[in-house]
Amino acid sequence: MVSNVLLYLLIPAAATLFGGVAAVFWAPGAQLRSVLQHLAAGVVFAAVAGELLPQIMHEGTALPVILGFSAGIALMLGIKWLAERGKMSSFGARGGLIAIIGIDIAIDGLLVGVSFSAGTKAGLLVTFALSLEVLFLALSTAATQLSDGASRLRVVATALSFSIVLVAAAAAGTVSLNSLSPPMIEGVLSFGVAALLYLVTEELLVEAHEVPETPLITATFFIGFLVIILIEMAI
Repeated sequence: MVSNVLLYLLIPAAATLFGGVAAVFWAPGAQLRSVLQHLAAGVVFAAVAGELLPQIMHEGTALPVILGFSAGIALMLGIKWLAERGKMSSFGARGGLIAIIGIDIAIDGLLVGVSFSAGTKAGLLVTFALSLEVLFLALSTAATQLSDGASRLRVVATALSFSIVLVAAAAAGTVSLNSLSPPMIEGVLSFGVAALLYLVTEELLVEAHEVPETPLITATFFIGFLVIILIEMAI
């Protein structure tokens, strides 16, 4: 199980590194970033609604779900507070707040590990969804670093460190979940659902709406959602 998860982790890890390297040679415009954010939001939302949430509702008990969900929201709000305290969004990259982005990446990795406790299909869907999210995050971070005068080597090194953090967090989450009782796993899954929903509603879509909307841009959210539904139907 753990070895299989680590193999799947190569996908978001490679996406993170690719995003950082790609930004060194090409930075996407605001419209394209909005498209990617809408697409990633639709994919993440569908993965939560189609895989993680039904398992919690059908198999979970109230107390672990409440505690896990509350912990997820509390942590994400805490990260937002730290980011705003630094006069930036949690998708920015200035100064010492690279550490805040590292926390975001670590949570993404943890969520990948958590999702596999709900089954291989759920794990694969969440891995795919978060791969899109970390790809954008790496692109955005690298572009901001370059605009601040960072060297290309530093940008690539940052992306590489993010990849390592993601893999380490996911591996730690996967290993620890193997020793948890069912109620604790329900709590961890609820934590993951809350964090992913926050990611969609308060990060991806908020950032995406900073540019003028077009019907095509809006439609990409539903395209991402539909893609995950079709993948679920096929596997």
